[in-house]
Amino acid sequence: MGPAAMLWLFSLLLLPAILCGAPSNEPFTEDRLMTPQGGCRRCCDPMDASTPPATQSTSQAHVGPPYLVPEVRPYINITILKGDKGDPGERGTPGKSGKEGPPGPRGRAGENGSKGQIGDPGEPCKRQYAAFSVGRKKALHSSEYYQVLVFDTVFVNLYDHFSMFKGKFYCFVPGIYFFSLTIHTWNFKETYMHIMRNEEGMVILYAQPSDRSIMQSQSLMLDLKENDEVWVRLFKQERENAIYSDDVDTYITFSGYLIKPGLDP
Repeated sequence: MGPAAMLWLFSLLLLPAILCGAPSNEPFTEDRLMTPQGGCRRCCDPMDASTPPATQSTSQAHVGPPYLVPEVRPYINITILKGDKGDPGERGTPGKSGKEGPPGPRGRAGENGSKGQIGDPGEPCKRQYAAFSVGRKKALHSSEYYQVLVFDTVFVNLYDHFSMFKGKFYCFVPGIYFFSLTIHTWNFKETYMHIMRNEEGMVILYAQPSDRSIMQSQSLMLDLKENDEVWVRLFKQERENAIYSDDVDTYITFSGYLIKPGLDP
């Protein structure tokens, strides 16, 4: 073997020793200190999860001269760290309303409530009926020049349109009315009466003094407006004015009813 071949063989055998264990003049750095066995690693790389830092030995964590001690950094699990609760944020803008859903099933019927109070009466003009019929069981002698005939017996008084206290019918439904007055005269005494509309005498019922008492009547139709009043008046002149009756039978009657409703102009 020639000298050149021997020199090449010697260099080949010496090369592994130079690469693996030969001292070097290269300056020592932290990167070299933290290089673990099995390959290169940066200082910011996480440690091997399979080998916890506390159980790694010096020989496993570092390959090199015995005076190079590897740096062990603490392991902090940031997932368990929790700060204080923050302030609530501002309310966001309400979203758009969704589509209306289908109607639900009908609910169970509730219990019946208690009976309510009677309501106020309606407008008088909406009542298209009016009627009254009253009587008197007591005789009457006129004591004043004009005197209202008051009644004490009620046969019909629809909606209380006839005032028993005042002896007057009040018109709440305008229209055409029919009225009828029947009395019994007194012997030897004059009977002089008017059927009145407000303060105007419309018709007269008259009987001269006689030795016999008789039944006397008068009737008429009137076109009444709302709030008109219809009543009977005794009219005293020179002679005494009187009508007869007793406490058993009714000799005096006054009646009226609506024939056709109308409009109050």
